[in-house]
Amino acid sequence: MNLPHILRALNAVTKREIIKFAQQRGRLLSGIVRPLFWLVVFAAGFQNVFGVSIIPPYKTYITYQTYIVPGLLGIVLLFNGMLSSLSMVYDREMGIMRLLLTAPLPRWILLACKLVAGTALSVIQSYTFLATAALFGVTFDPMGYVTVFPALVVAGLMLGAMGLLLSVYIRQLENFAGAMNFVIFPMFFMSSALYPLWKLQESGAEIVYLLSVINPFTHAVELCRFALYGMFEPLSCAVVIGCTVLFFVLAMYGYDPQRGMIRRTRAA
Repeated sequence: MNLPHILRALNAVTKREIIKFAQQRGRLLSGIVRPLFWLVVFAAGFQNVFGVSIIPPYKTYITYQTYIVPGLLGIVLLFNGMLSSLSMVYDREMGIMRLLLTAPLPRWILLACKLVAGTALSVIQSYTFLATAALFGVTFDPMGYVTVFPALVVAGLMLGAMGLLLSVYIRQLENFAGAMNFVIFPMFFMSSALYPLWKLQESGAEIVYLLSVINPFTHAVELCRFALYGMFEPLSCAVVIGCTVLFFVLAMYGYDPQRGMIRRTRAA
């Protein structure tokens, strides 16, 4: 194994994901329409609650629409990570995953290529959403679009690794709807995507506040939110990187035919 072989595998997997994505125009459309719906419709009601106010830690006057854009970027990354999980389940049922994992490369390299390819699509969709939001007058400082790039990559890797881990335990495509209900929506609503955490604490919702604080998705959103304003949040960055490593290691274990869930599935 050497670097050219790894790059060749990464190129092949990435090309396959991009071709699949190009053939699924509805996936791009839904990836834009879903967060845009939250931005235009949902924010209109919440604007009366939050108005234009000082939202720590930014110490600047921002509209509620501007506040939730990082959270909506998070939902773009989260849904794309889950769709990558669905793709893994489909490839496993069709036998494509078996062919991929029998390539003459370490299993973790192949899974990493799959993860990087999915993250690349997530970042593309995120910038497409930012461009669409700008058409509705929700904009940021031009440098913010540059500084948010590494945050989107790191957050995309974490949520993609989580999707990779979930694909180990989702044995059939029919179970994907359940995963959405019990993973995506709790992570999204119990986070700072739609409202500041200090508002939860202020209202006395201590349990929801504590769950939101330990939610990895919250830190992914905060990392993107700080980055859009040209700032860096070290705690959120550490949590996101740590969760990425943890999820990926667990996914590698699950896809190990000698020890993980794949072996137990075959035995059953």
